[in-house]
Amino acid sequence: MTKAEIVSNISNKLGLEKSDTQSVVEAFMEEVKTSLTQGENVYLRGFGSFIIKTRAQKTGRNISKNKSIIIPAHNIPAFKPAKTFMDSVKEKVDVVEK
Repeated sequence: MTKAEIVSNISNKLGLEKSDTQSVVEAFMEEVKTSLTQGENVYLRGFGSFIIKTRAQKTGRNISKNKSIIIPAHNIPAFKPAKTFMDSVKEKVDVVEK
């Protein structure tokens, strides 16, 4: 599902203009990004948490130059779904074998 589809679905369900709905969705995403860049996690009960994870320093390899490189420790944004959210996905979505 794309952002446009999310906006369309919410707009239809609530009877709002798509432009208003798009503004709200984009403001929400911007607020999450701002909070994470300021080092604050975002907790949404029953849905999940947008959190900052720290990756440890590690040794990588530049294959084209055949050299080892050090990848420094860094932070990345991550999403951790709430238990109720995970359980509903487990129950309702069939497992697809690859």
